[in-house]
Amino acid sequence: MTDTPQRPTETPTRPRITWDEIARSSALLTFLAILAALVISAILIVAADPQVRGSVSYFFERPGDTLGAAWSAVSGAYTSLFRGAIFDYEASGARTIRPITETMVAATPLLFAALGLGIGFRAGLFNIGAQGQVLMGGAMAAWIGFALELPIVLHVIVALLGAAVVGGLWAAIAGVLKARTGANEVIVTIMLNWIATWLITWLLTTSILARAPNRPISPEVDPSARLPLMLGSQFRLHWGFVLALLAAVGVWWLMERSTIGFKFRAVGANMDAARTAGINVNLVFVMVMVTAGLLAGLGGAAQILGADHTLRASSAGSIGFDAITVALLGRNRPAGIVGASVLFGALRAGSPLMQTASQTPIDIVLVIQAVIVLFIAAPPLVRTMFHLPGRPGSRRAVEVAS
Repeated sequence: MTDTPQRPTETPTRPRITWDEIARSSALLTFLAILAALVISAILIVAADPQVRGSVSYFFERPGDTLGAAWSAVSGAYTSLFRGAIFDYEASGARTIRPITETMVAATPLLFAALGLGIGFRAGLFNIGAQGQVLMGGAMAAWIGFALELPIVLHVIVALLGAAVVGGLWAAIAGVLKARTGANEVIVTIMLNWIATWLITWLLTTSILARAPNRPISPEVDPSARLPLMLGSQFRLHWGFVLALLAAVGVWWLMERSTIGFKFRAVGANMDAARTAGINVNLVFVMVMVTAGLLAGLGGAAQILGADHTLRASSAGSIGFDAITVALLGRNRPAGIVGASVLFGALRAGSPLMQTASQTPIDIVLVIQAVIVLFIAAPPLVRTMFHLPGRPGSRRAVEVAS
């Protein structure tokens, strides 16, 4: 009697989160990620409030005091955030609508940079070098703005074009290295971020960009090089926001209606298939990075020519890194990126009033952003939290036309 051979038991494969799942998460998951971030931040607001902590000691005697203090802390913080970012109903006159204009000002460089990153993500390139590209573009815009004397309209156009060119050339370094040597764009762009930061820091100690040797700040750009204000001198909102919206329309046309955009999406969907179809994949790498750098450079120019008017080593702030979250939150689509940039602009514009009016730590805003990043990067976690059905077991092929 022979023994029947037993079939080896298959080890269940652990579900993996793919880049495609992160980049193409649904609008519902995006909304739930924001909602979960606000709930978690509310818990932290309650924990940081001194009145809530003081009432916890006698919670079982008078639970209403603790619950009331918790509600006051959360509602006060988010109400102050709304007043500082959208509409200040306690102010009068023009100050009531100033918050929404400040949100637009903060959203402008984020929108430019995130549009460029979204193009790269859809083309399969994880470009995280927007920080350096924004800084290099801003530096060139500042130099053209204070060093050259040009007519009023021509001056701002030349400054914008110069910033776009420098940003594109800076990003092209990573694209060329990727195409020629296969260098990982993540590592290269990280290094380029640091090179740009320390290069501008050094230039601000020289006569090229510095106002004085002991002051690491550039001279103010000439009025002829500044982006014109949209609503008069009492508001900081400038026409750079409109340019950013036009850039979003241009990116939509590029990616959805042009032959070049089709090639970008084809490489992102399946690089080998695109190469077999006759697409020059290496050239696409360079073109994608240059396009992303152009947009990020315009973001730096908008920050300098529209808001700051001077260049510092910290002028880029965290624009380039926040733009990664904005692009992912907007699902790499122009319309979604516009909404996500306005959301992050609102968080930036409203956080000062939230801190002063409700005594809420300003770091809570950073927590909201970080938790949004966490949930966007882990769609299964959001599905589990809200008991949503998972993705089908069979992996759906990604169509180039999507």
